[in-house]
Amino acid sequence: MEESIRYPIGRFEPIDDLTGERRLALIEEIPGLANQLRKLIAELPPERLLIPYREGGWTIAQIVHHLADNDMNAYLRFKRALTEEEPLASSYREDLWAELPDYRKLPPEHSLLLLEILHARFATLLADLEPAAFRRKLRTQVLGSVTLDVALQRFVWHNRHHRAQIEVYLNGRD
Repeated sequence: MEESIRYPIGRFEPIDDLTGERRLALIEEIPGLANQLRKLIAELPPERLLIPYREGGWTIAQIVHHLADNDMNAYLRFKRALTEEEPLASSYREDLWAELPDYRKLPPEHSLLLLEILHARFATLLADLEPAAFRRKLRTQVLGSVTLDVALQRFVWHNRHHRAQIEVYLNGRD
């Protein structure tokens, strides 16, 4: 599979010493993520939401539902890292979650609404944290120990990444 289709914005590369200005820019991007996604898919007929963005990939609807699930998990991981000492963040089988009935039966709008509210809460939580809070850590089975600065960067990258996948699909098939 072509790397530029699977990772249209490239693979995640964290910035080690994130400045306060750059951190704030990432936080300020969060509330608009759902609206950007909504605008991207607004004109698509429902049947087009059920077409994979690439061969062997998820449908547009699955991507939107996945973002809701992922971002809920990320929000909870952040809250745990802010209140516990380097908690082990649970993982989940996103590939299997994408096959569950809610992904097939609910319109993406349900997940977009959830994302709007969740992102407002997430940005509000992050905006008032002291810089030291972003040095707190959480552990994952895949990434090991990461700071909240890195987790924030990954969170925003992940949303941009999936939005870019949809853009590649729309630009390549229109």
